[in-house]
Amino acid sequence: MTLSKPEIFSNLLDKQADWLVNYQLGLRVTEQGTVVAVGDGISWIKGLPSVAIEDILIFADGSRGMVFDLNRDRIGAILLYETETLTSGTTVFLARHSLSIPVGDEFLGRVIDPLGTPLDGLPSPTPVGRENLEKSSPAIIARNFVNKPLYTGIKIIDTLIPIGKGQRQLIVGDEGLGRSSIAIDTVINQKNQDVICIYVLIGQKRSAVVSTLETLRKHGALDYTVCVVAEASALPGLQYIAPFAGCALAEYWMAQGRDTLIIYDDLSTHARTYRELSLLLRRPPGREAYPGDIFFIHSRLLERSTSLNAENGGGSMTALPIVETRQGEIAAYIPTNLISITDGQIYLDNDLFVSGFRPAIDITKSVSRIGGNAQHANISNQAGQMKLDYLQFLELESFTRFGQRLEASMEVRIKRGRLLREILKQDRLTPLGSLFQLAWLTAFNDGLFNKAEPKELMGYLGLISQGINSTDLTLDSSPEQWRQTVSEWLNSDPGQP
Repeated sequence: MTLSKPEIFSNLLDKQADWLVNYQLGLRVTEQGTVVAVGDGISWIKGLPSVAIEDILIFADGSRGMVFDLNRDRIGAILLYETETLTSGTTVFLARHSLSIPVGDEFLGRVIDPLGTPLDGLPSPTPVGRENLEKSSPAIIARNFVNKPLYTGIKIIDTLIPIGKGQRQLIVGDEGLGRSSIAIDTVINQKNQDVICIYVLIGQKRSAVVSTLETLRKHGALDYTVCVVAEASALPGLQYIAPFAGCALAEYWMAQGRDTLIIYDDLSTHARTYRELSLLLRRPPGREAYPGDIFFIHSRLLERSTSLNAENGGGSMTALPIVETRQGEIAAYIPTNLISITDGQIYLDNDLFVSGFRPAIDITKSVSRIGGNAQHANISNQAGQMKLDYLQFLELESFTRFGQRLEASMEVRIKRGRLLREILKQDRLTPLGSLFQLAWLTAFNDGLFNKAEPKELMGYLGLISQGINSTDLTLDSSPEQWRQTVSEWLNSDPGQP
């Protein structure tokens, strides 16, 4: 039987393929590059013609890097791990895989760097898999509406600026006004709420990192929290990838149908780190010397926070990014970028802080665009009435500064507003439950505090706290039941704590 040339060629290819499989013999082609210069957390490399942005590089001395910039004659890479022997002339290879981080439930309660290496001195956790740091955000059809509340335990936030699971709520203000305290209180309040927390610390001093960890450990919050730390002394490359590492961890649990909360503390430092790396790699600067794609960097990070629908597991990732302002300048480049990306902001004001109103949240500049949809109906109804009273009080109070005489009804409103301002004050590390929020809102709207003096308010709130611990009421109980029960609690002597 005579075979045609194509048939003969096909038979030869089949035999060659069988031979390669049987003898497990393959051809491996490896590209090789050379370090031209290294310093300040970056490296310039020649060679590697098929390299792409964000490819992982392995240096012959054991260092690791990521491609960050491509030029006609050389490659710019940021260093993720650097040895003392890394120098010009070192050989570089492509790792042929994307940057990823190990994941698994054993990472709960641990302190790790953005590469997943333990920083707490304990053995490395056993991962169940790896998650890529860079990933597309969930598709629109995979998302669900934000319809479940996430309580922070802070009175002014849970009532006036509510947050829902899957929301992105920015915390913005000057340094030293308590931005991190709000985030820490929120994490502490998730105890026994079946919410996994990821706290990302970017470019902070070691003393601040230790203080945060000790606070979480003291309140039992570290058991359900993963801390991703890239302190100020870490390589700029590690500081840059830190928020993406934390996001990848949160996505792992979100994909399993779990609710997660991630804190980015803070994205101002992250933006400055990105600017530093970009300028070192000679990228063209833009506004305030930031590269033009800093908006894209932060948007693709925060867009990954969402609430998934039931077909995709029903998990959620709530993001609380923190950003710094200078002298209260909320219109600066990075704050305005993040305000336009997120679903609302919590603005902390220096004048309120100095006056003793803490947390120093300016309700007139703070907003939660979608959190009200997730707020419980009873709390929403009570809070809506209270917010209107508070905003009217702030407007009326401005007239009293000019010595204007007011009608008796106006004076009653001002006294009532000042009582409300005292109620909204709250010490840090004292988160309060949702039942307490509904109870004091009911008491205030029903006028049960009207005859109280500011110094007596703590006694009234103490009685409410005692009643909450012994009541069978729930958030779903009728408003009439709450009114009657709260009134009975406050009929006793408010001076008794």
